Amino acid sequence: MSVVALSGGVGGSKLALGLYHILPPNNLTVVANVGDDFDHLGLHVSPDIDTLMYTLAGIANDESGWGRADETWSFMTALEELGGPSWFRLGDHDLATNVLRTVAMQEGMSLSDVTTKLCGALDVRAAIKPITNDAVRTLVHTEQGVLPFQRYFVEEKTIPKVNRFEFEGAKAAKLNPDVLSALEDDSLQAVVVCPSNPFISIDPMLALRELSQILRASSVPVIGVSPVVAGRAIKGPTVKMMKELGMEMSSSAVAFHYKDILDGFIIDESDPVLIQEFECPTIKAPTIMNTMAQKKRLAQIVLEFAQSIAVD
Repeated sequence: MSVVALSGGVGGSKLALGLYHILPPNNLTVVANVGDDFDHLGLHVSPDIDTLMYTLAGIANDESGWGRADETWSFMTALEELGGPSWFRLGDHDLATNVLRTVAMQEGMSLSDVTTKLCGALDVRAAIKPITNDAVRTLVHTEQGVLPFQRYFVEEKTIPKVNRFEFEGAKAAKLNPDVLSALEDDSLQAVVVCPSNPFISIDPMLALRELSQILRASSVPVIGVSPVVAGRAIKGPTVKMMKELGMEMSSSAVAFHYKDILDGFIIDESDPVLIQEFECPTIKAPTIMNTMAQKKRLAQIVLEFAQSIAVD
């Protein structure tokens, strides 16, 4: 069973890890959001790619939700002493990743190829692929003006009220050929939309028209997992954004947001929303993933649900 998973960082990486452990590694392609990417201190930083890479390599910092475990901070300490910008923190080990990525890209290597090289060094055997090798940048329109994503998310701590999101460069961006190949592979049996933030993790990818068209026309099931449980987000500002955008703060609102691409949707077993309210086949399952067993269990449920839809 070949599977393509669309994922942002922390929330999506949990399900990606579950899929990684129950599928043969060569059968999984994890497609990463690049809307969070930005240039910082002369470096090309790819937060969602790195979170996925560190998670599948087993070296992610589970406490912070970003960066590497057992990180050290000598670089940041020295940077602060010299009066440098410290609002975005890069640990010493994480810094090495970003330096190598930047140098390789300056020498002409694509972001996709660099990611493959880094995954190989970390013994990540599944394919982690950026949605595009072109620059797509999330801009957050707020009551304080337009903010680049990392300024909004990290420096401003998501406090400003959101009016809308813009994905600069998405109209001109081309789908990564490796992603296109994975989606067109004859062995593909499911596309999974991981429980990532719909607006800042999945929408930047769907803003590429080619991807949206492929998913709408796909002959294999596209299965979404809700990042909202009983009106609350498991991680991050999803529900805050929904409220500010005038949306109902519920899993059904997430399903409606994805209605053009979904063939099936999974909500948490504790969610009071009735599955009859959904426009596509929907099931309830334990979607909270704090342990490896929980990640693998949800991954298995997702795949079994996809198979049942394919049969129907």
